[in-house]
Amino acid sequence: MEEGKRQRQIAGLLQEELNDIFRRLGLNMLNGGMVSISSIKVTPDLLEARIYLSLFKMNDNDAVMKKIQDRAWEIKRELAERIKHQLRRIPVLKFYLDDTLDHVFKMEEIFKQIQEDQGRNKEQDNDL
Repeated sequence: MEEGKRQRQIAGLLQEELNDIFRRLGLNMLNGGMVSISSIKVTPDLLEARIYLSLFKMNDNDAVMKKIQDRAWEIKRELAERIKHQLRRIPVLKFYLDDTLDHVFKMEEIFKQIQEDQGRNKEQDNDL
């Protein structure tokens, strides 16, 4: 189902505010790595926001996600203070790990391997 205009507006507002909140609370840099909000999806009833986090150069993704989950109430409180005049109800925040970057790196490795194999095959054909 396609996302509505209001959902996209709310998601944009949430992303802007949450980026600033993460920066203020020191959650954008954890354990020597970087945390960024890759996207936000809001349910059609506007009562739940699914926040997809991209983690870069993290040793333990689960520990980072747990740390963010543990501070979710603090994040929501700060968010509520900022957007209370724009929304009737503050959506429930659910954090998910966005692993698209991992998939991109895996695909790049696969393509690199294929190119190397093709290069070796051409060299063998030329030797014959």
